[in-house]
Amino acid sequence: MTESNELIGALDAAQERIEVLARQQVDGMALPKLVAAGVEEAAAMLRIMLVAEHRPYVSGADLLELWKTLVKGSPHWNTLRDNCRELVYYQNCLNAGRADALPAQPERMVIHTLRHIYLYLRSHVEQNHGDKL
Repeated sequence: MTESNELIGALDAAQERIEVLARQQVDGMALPKLVAAGVEEAAAMLRIMLVAEHRPYVSGADLLELWKTLVKGSPHWNTLRDNCRELVYYQNCLNAGRADALPAQPERMVIHTLRHIYLYLRSHVEQNHGDKL
């Protein structure tokens, strides 16, 4: 299996986990647990890309630290900035006891945000590694 196929496989596995979260969200998963799982899944996807791009990162780095590492020297990753910040915002609101500051239907937005990150990463790999697939 080529490196590109492995990368696509890793991202597709992340997408499968997102869909499991989506089903759990529909079944009434508690928002704090959903947000925590969403932040971790987003971080996992960024770690996949950091490894693929041979960029070292700090073990235990949070989502925004991972994004900052990914974006250095590659400004196209700024596309994901707002998605990462949105998930962290949800987490911070919940940690501060300010669920009232969340947007309408934050549960659905977590899933939509994760899907957006996945789609961007997947399309990036297809466009930049497609000749190797």
